[in-house]
Amino acid sequence: MRILHVFRSPVGGLFRHVRDLARGQAGLGHHVGLYCDSSTGGAGAQAALTACTAFCAGGIVSRPIARLPSPTDVKVAGDVLRHAKAGQFDIIHGHGAKGGLVARLVGRRLGLPSVYSPHGGSLHYNWTSPSGAAFLATEKLLGRMGSGFVFVCEHEKRLFDAKIGIAGKPSVIAHNGLWPEEFGRLTPAADATDVVFVGEVRHLKGVDLLLQAIRTLPQASLTVVGDGPELDTFKALSQSLGLAGRVRFAGRLPIREALTQGRIMAVPSRHESFPYVVLETAAAAVPMVATAVGGIPEVLPPHMMCAPDAAELAHAIKYMLDDLPAARTQASAFANGLQDRFTVAGMAGAITSFYGTLQR
Repeated sequence: MRILHVFRSPVGGLFRHVRDLARGQAGLGHHVGLYCDSSTGGAGAQAALTACTAFCAGGIVSRPIARLPSPTDVKVAGDVLRHAKAGQFDIIHGHGAKGGLVARLVGRRLGLPSVYSPHGGSLHYNWTSPSGAAFLATEKLLGRMGSGFVFVCEHEKRLFDAKIGIAGKPSVIAHNGLWPEEFGRLTPAADATDVVFVGEVRHLKGVDLLLQAIRTLPQASLTVVGDGPELDTFKALSQSLGLAGRVRFAGRLPIREALTQGRIMAVPSRHESFPYVVLETAAAAVPMVATAVGGIPEVLPPHMMCAPDAAELAHAIKYMLDDLPAARTQASAFANGLQDRFTVAGMAGAITSFYGTLQR
């Protein structure tokens, strides 16, 4: 099968998902190509795309793609159409709102099956706001196109159906997975803080809730690993909360190194789809506290979760810090049970099998 994945930004969890899926599908003997934006991600994205050439026999094309709806989308769709036709692809898989738009338009024009994976995207918006209504109305219109949907968790499918509607189209749920080499216990670095946060530094990820929780825990320390549009805002908040000596901002780090920067991991998100960082933390047997939002309850047991609330986060963090040996024992046991449940092989196999059920 010749498979073309179309998405916009080569960063974050969506990009990780596409890379894993492409590599997994290539391992199954399929011919895979990528088409994405060239204006985001910088040198890191370029290096990751270059690494993908090892398993993307269908080529990798990057061109400027606007984040918001734009007249240039017509040009992008035309370019993808020419690429898909020249590459004789059998199916087009769009990821994220922009990728889903282009993939379905091109699939319809060429008479090819196309599938759409939202990866959160427009689902973070509500019908009650003007911008949200615009995004969701567009999704509803596009729902008439395409052959089916691939969702990364049960939560995403339920939310999509409630806000937009699946329109009777076939769908499959395929949880994100990890590679075998990603499993293995990590120990905290010598200068590790009590807590570590790893992710995009923005309001959606609940960084402010975590800072407020740390303020109520005397002597507790935190490392924030990551970058984002609101980094300076949260640095200022840390200062205003009197946490200058207890919170450090480490910037971006490779995930396995990032996980050693704290004795426990906190995932304080207000909203999520199915975050890789939860799987990566669990696979490393690092004790974790996460908010029970999005698809997180599909992975973690209740005792590792709390509400997206500063007081509840503080209580859960204190509970773990008060008995770290027990928390580490529980984390190791959980990691052992995770290894066969969330794998790239399982994800790639389920999605590729779903392609085979679709009609042109």
